[in-house]
Amino acid sequence: MTFTQEREAAVDREELRAMLEAEGVRSNAYSLDGGLPDNAYCLDRDGADWIAYHWGRGSCSWLRRFRDESPACEYLLGLIRDDARARKAPRSR
Repeated sequence: MTFTQEREAAVDREELRAMLEAEGVRSNAYSLDGGLPDNAYCLDRDGADWIAYHWGRGSCSWLRRFRDESPACEYLLGLIRDDARARKAPRSR
């Protein structure tokens, strides 16, 4: 099941941000406002398009361009979910 099917509606950056927080993803593991934060997954605008990518060690990887925000959010969520390092460390008791 894809992110869009889970939600049954178009998803925007703010909804994605809420999902990432709920899933325990570190806030410095992503930027939904563009930029080039080191070792982070990013979502940005480029003209009319949305771009999703990972920026780390001065280079861009997994770059994809989308016409709409929702598929870009879905793609970025998939990248983040596949990266265990993006999660917060469990609290010790």
